[in-house]
Amino acid sequence: MSSPLPRSSIVVLTGGPGAGKTAALAVVSQTFCEHVTVLPEAASIVFGGGFPRGASDAARKCAQRAIFAVQRELENGVIEDPDSVATVICCDRGTLDGIAYYPGHADDFLRERGTTLEEEIAKYAHVIHLRPPREGQGYDHSNPLRVETAAESRAIDARIEAAWASHPRRTFVESSVDFLEKVAKVIALVREELPPGCRHGHPPRSL
Repeated sequence: MSSPLPRSSIVVLTGGPGAGKTAALAVVSQTFCEHVTVLPEAASIVFGGGFPRGASDAARKCAQRAIFAVQRELENGVIEDPDSVATVICCDRGTLDGIAYYPGHADDFLRERGTTLEEEIAKYAHVIHLRPPREGQGYDHSNPLRVETAAESRAIDARIEAAWASHPRRTFVESSVDFLEKVAKVIALVREELPPGCRHGHPPRSL
C-alpha cells in the first residue's frame, strides 16, 4: 500500500511586472508530474475579465480586494479539493503582493482582509522573487494587461520585496540576458520542494 502524499506546500513566484513569472510557470507546468499544480495570476483573471482598472485610490483598493479574494480561493480550490494529488502548489504571485499595489498602509490592507502578516507568511513554504529587467535589457511590453514602464516595474519590485521581507525562506533570481537561464533556476528551486521520487524522475523537458 502506497504511503499518503504529504500536505500541499505553496510556492510563490513574485517580482515586479515583466519579471517572467508567468512564462517560467508555464515551463514548470510542462516539466513536473501531477504532484505539482500551477495556479494562474489572480490579477490577470480579475483585469482580463473586465474588472475596471481605475486610477483613483478608491478604485485601486477595490481592485486589490478583488485580487486578494481570487488569490485566496485559487489556493483553497487546490488545498480543499479531496481529489487533488498536488504536493506543491506554484502561485503566480501571492496574497501579500497586493500590499505593493495598495494605496494605503499594509496593516490596513491586512486588517480589511481579516488576516495578519504572520498568517499570510505562514501559508507559503518558499517565496521565489524574480527580478524584472530594465528598459533595453529585455523588458516585455507585449502583454496588454501590463501597463507599467520598466522603471515603474522596478519600483513595484522594491515594494514587493518589502512586503515579503519577513518571510524566512526567500530566494532572489536576478534578471538575465538569457531568459532560459532564469527559468532553469526557477525549475531547480521548485524541484527542491518535491518529494524525492518526483524530484529526480522528471528532468526539465522544455529547456
